[in-house]
Amino acid sequence: MSIKGHQNGSRKMAFATSGGLEVNADMLSKDGADTLRERIKKSIDRLIASPIFYRFSVNNIFTRWFAKYRTQQVFDLMTGFVNFQVLLTCVRYGVLQRVYENPCDLDALIKHIQLPKDNLDRLIFSALSLGLIELRSHNRFGIGPLGLPVVTYPGISSMVEHNAVLYADMLDTAKLLNPGKASQMNEYWLYAKYEDDQSVEGENLKSTSADLAVGIDKQMQFAKYSDLMSNSQNFVIDEITCAYDFSNHARMLDIGCGKGRFVSALAEMYPELEFSMMDLPEVMNLTKQNLVEKSFVNRINLVPGSFKSDPLPEGVDLITLVRVAHDHSDQVVELLLKKIYQSLPSKGTLLLAEPMANAKGAKHDAYFHFYLLAMGEGRLRTPEQLTQMIMQAGFNQVEILSNPMSMHAKVLVAKKY
Repeated sequence: MSIKGHQNGSRKMAFATSGGLEVNADMLSKDGADTLRERIKKSIDRLIASPIFYRFSVNNIFTRWFAKYRTQQVFDLMTGFVNFQVLLTCVRYGVLQRVYENPCDLDALIKHIQLPKDNLDRLIFSALSLGLIELRSHNRFGIGPLGLPVVTYPGISSMVEHNAVLYADMLDTAKLLNPGKASQMNEYWLYAKYEDDQSVEGENLKSTSADLAVGIDKQMQFAKYSDLMSNSQNFVIDEITCAYDFSNHARMLDIGCGKGRFVSALAEMYPELEFSMMDLPEVMNLTKQNLVEKSFVNRINLVPGSFKSDPLPEGVDLITLVRVAHDHSDQVVELLLKKIYQSLPSKGTLLLAEPMANAKGAKHDAYFHFYLLAMGEGRLRTPEQLTQMIMQAGFNQVEILSNPMSMHAKVLVAKKY
């Protein structure tokens, strides 16, 4: 190690190590400190990646845990797709449901599933390794800790089936990342291209039997994704109701309401609260059917329409966006937020809840980034990005609420003064 002092204009200090790293006074500025950190990080990366360090860390009792942990992390990245396929196959063949209802041995599973014994072995023991099932007494298989929520929460099994569509698109990620390329997921979520379809239909005044068939198929598709949204919404509803008290509001508008699962939960909890619900006409037909026998139906006003082109209902003091903003581009969300701000009265409130990105990155962010990309125009945003968009729309105050399981959704509340 050597330290050298120089007096010619600017004082410099050199710090030499075996890695050739040098530090001088110029690096003590902010940019210099960043440069120093980068050089230190690069030196550490080279050290960790070297075969000498790997052999040392594996053979040393104090560092062996780190080598095993990092190796396991890398292997988990490579096995993610296979793990999902095991889960999907177990759901489709009813493996989890069978062992949940009555633990059984391998022979009983073979009779239930009707797959060759050798191949079923692979599936069962893969599910066992993932914690989907577990080994019980007398060589029987029962439901495992990770399989239990799959069979007890309908929304999870629905999403497992639905994710097969996403993974089909992910087989060619380069194609998915190329703008303008259609995806299977985009075809699934019809509202992502609803406005374009409406403009085309408006030009065709004559109906044919083929048009009628397309209309019926489209209605079935709306029903399919509305069911998925309803089944998978329970976790998000729990996060919102834990974080926010709705008792201070008189009338609420839920935009993108789907079949009304969120409003139904609030109507049960807050008997004085009245509601307006807005979604596409095809979805609102399903909403009406779902709510027709509810005791609180007289407190609900159904408003069919598109928030992109139709005016928002007035006379509400709270507007909610639950898993809506992240389905759309920045431009669409910015226009919607301005529309909401203009329609709310003084002291009106906006509540926005959906999965949000972690500014430093989180494991589940990768899933949402590509899921929303496959949908068409969606984007995962951080709470800070959404807060900035809400403030730019005119709101004076935005609060990020605390909730137990922010992975399901984070909740933002904005006030208009």
